[in-house]
Amino acid sequence: MHDPFAMRPFFGYNFGRYLSHWLSMEHRTCSKLPKIFHVNWFRKDKQNNFLWPGFGENCRVLEWMFRRIEGEDCAKMSPLGYIPADGALNLNGLSHVNMDEIFSIDKGFWEEEIKEIRKYFDDQVNTDLPCDVANQLLQLEQRISQL
Repeated sequence: MHDPFAMRPFFGYNFGRYLSHWLSMEHRTCSKLPKIFHVNWFRKDKQNNFLWPGFGENCRVLEWMFRRIEGEDCAKMSPLGYIPADGALNLNGLSHVNMDEIFSIDKGFWEEEIKEIRKYFDDQVNTDLPCDVANQLLQLEQRISQL
C-alpha cells in the first residue's frame, strides 16, 4: 500500500536519494510540476454501499480538478489536503450524494495509517529519508491529532 507503483524492489540506488531527487524538482526553474490529486472511488458507507455514484460520474470530479488547475478558487483545506469547496462539485441530476460522509476523516484510521507510514519509512528509507518528507508526516500527524 505504501509503494503504490510497486517500484521499491526495483530500485538500483538509495531510495532516500531517489525521493530527494524528485523533491528537488520544485526548485528547478525549468520544471513544470504536475498537479497531483488523489481519489478513492471505492469508499463505502456503513451499509457497504459506495459513497460515490459510480464510474460514469467521475467526470464531475475531473471537471473540478481541471478548474483547480486553471486557478479557480473552488477548494477548501482539510487535514488531508484540499477538497472541493461546498457546492464546487457539479451534482446536478444525481440523487443523494452524502458529501459530508465522502469527505469525513476517520481519526482512528489515520492515526494507524501514520504509524504504518512511519514504519514503512523506517524500514525502507531509514536515516536517508529527506527532511521534507519527515516534516510532512509530522505535520499530518499534528493535523490528525487536532480532530
